[in-house]
Amino acid sequence: MSIEQILVLAIVQGLTEFLPVSSSGHLILIPAFTGWQDQGIVTDVMVHVGSLFAVIVYFWRDVLNILGGCKDVVQGKITQRSRLATYIAFATVPALAFGAILKFSGASDMIRGVEVVAYGAIFFGIIMYIADRVGPRVKTMEDITFMPAMMIGLAQAVALIPGTSRSGITMTAARFMGFERGEAARFSFLLGIPAISAAGLFTALEAFQEGNGVPADALWAAFFTFFAALAAIALLMAIVKRTSFLVFVIYRIGLGLLLLAMIYDWFPGVLPTV
Repeated sequence: MSIEQILVLAIVQGLTEFLPVSSSGHLILIPAFTGWQDQGIVTDVMVHVGSLFAVIVYFWRDVLNILGGCKDVVQGKITQRSRLATYIAFATVPALAFGAILKFSGASDMIRGVEVVAYGAIFFGIIMYIADRVGPRVKTMEDITFMPAMMIGLAQAVALIPGTSRSGITMTAARFMGFERGEAARFSFLLGIPAISAAGLFTALEAFQEGNGVPADALWAAFFTFFAALAAIALLMAIVKRTSFLVFVIYRIGLGLLLLAMIYDWFPGVLPTV
């Protein structure tokens, strides 16, 4: 990949991973709009890993708390942090299971299409709007129990479909269950740590087993993604503390309609086709 493609991938992934607009969907759109060769699943996963490190740095206190909870679980102690660690572990299982199904069935490549992104952006954008409007705003992460955690975990599994947005659908699920916007975002980010870690580890091992290793381009893209992701996290946390998800809903629906117009050539000669 050229340095331009690496930087574009890093910036797009870093900004869209934590804004609820679907990072995987935007990564699919890059080659569709630029004409560049599709960067492939390995690069996509590696830039997600760059985002992962940004979460760990930004929420380092929560990460240490969860690690302490894991220690409590091993020692047989029942504490608030051990419960949180347990909830996150169980809530990660649906995404890992669904990811394995998509991978080994070959469906993961089949759904990497612009049309999937378009419909996903619109549909889940509408669902996000409904959740943000009707969901009460009373619960914090300290109030979470097993069932809400599992429901958010199931939502995370659906995010493997491009155009859905992992952060978007998990925050949507949390809002439906009454969590404050900031707390919904916080749990969403922490829940993504084990899932993204597992995907990154599996991809790296698979690449080495095939004798290829992880391309240097993918590693550089992950490095630059880290900085863009830090900025995106700070931006989202500032937004959700002051206003609703409406700006993201408008963006998602607008993006989806634009893509459909390009796919079906609604405006011949005005918009390019994809």
